[in-house]
Amino acid sequence: MKTYNLAVVGVGAVGKALIDVLDERDFPVKELKVLATKRSAGKQVQFKGKTLTVEETNPGSFEGVDIALFAGGGASREFAKAAVDGGAVVIDNSSCFRMDPEVPLVVPEVNPQDVEWHKGIIANPNCSTIQMVVALKPLHDAARIKRVVVSTYQAVSGAGNDAITELLEQTNDVLTGRKISTKVFPHQIAFNVLPHIDVFLENGYTREEMKMVNETVKIMGDESIKVTATTVRVPVITGHSEAINIETEKELSAEKAREILASAPGIKVIDNIENFDYPLPCDCVGLDTVFVGRIRDDYTVENGLNLWVVSDNLRKGAATNTVQIAELLVAKNLV
Repeated sequence: MKTYNLAVVGVGAVGKALIDVLDERDFPVKELKVLATKRSAGKQVQFKGKTLTVEETNPGSFEGVDIALFAGGGASREFAKAAVDGGAVVIDNSSCFRMDPEVPLVVPEVNPQDVEWHKGIIANPNCSTIQMVVALKPLHDAARIKRVVVSTYQAVSGAGNDAITELLEQTNDVLTGRKISTKVFPHQIAFNVLPHIDVFLENGYTREEMKMVNETVKIMGDESIKVTATTVRVPVITGHSEAINIETEKELSAEKAREILASAPGIKVIDNIENFDYPLPCDCVGLDTVFVGRIRDDYTVENGLNLWVVSDNLRKGAATNTVQIAELLVAKNLV
């Protein structure tokens, strides 16, 4: 079997998950280089029973690298093109290149064919977008979706390790009667919800909401789909949840939708309300599946459905989707 030299850029929550997923999925790695900022250089990580030392990223770090997996953040803007110039195919988790018409935006269960026209960089979509389009694609193929209304309930890990620490510290402060301090979020997140993720834009939506709007259309390859979103941060460490309402051109019953989703790739249906069985974020941690439940008809429109969709935002929402894209490159002999 052919093996490949890989670089993982970043050792935060997503970077660590990338290393874990490469190991778990037994990706054909010849040599793995772990890169990060000067502050993280010298740290050690484990991969396939070996201890690797994190190196500081610089433009020359990618010599001999076949595939560079960027965990996101400022490194993408600074070093992604240097990696391409060095001969690597970049799979990037940041938002830098997602809406660039020259860059494929890929979810392997939805648009695997788009990797074929990459020009050195492939973008990994926003975590909340990924799990939504995995659930939408089979329904769109069956009945053509006209409109999507989504409300998200997003875990703090989507904002990084400092956000996780803030939630845990605030929770302890509340329970012990100490004064709350806020650094990462503008308001208390413990025992609270914040209807605000990323910066507000002139149209009143947040950047996170518009990511879901624009990325969904690009990934699905259908500009006629109308999407509106409200993204909310909740006091959960890992696992994004979404309440999704769709309107379709053709009739599609909840029963038929349940059947379609149950046989779709990357999806597990958990939908037995008699036993209170439905997807929960605490049950999806560490898994790569998109879980769907609460599938029911929307009686307010002619052809409408409601869904509840849950997935691990660090895994399928970031690391696993990235590695799956790398697997596509290998399978299609594109690297």
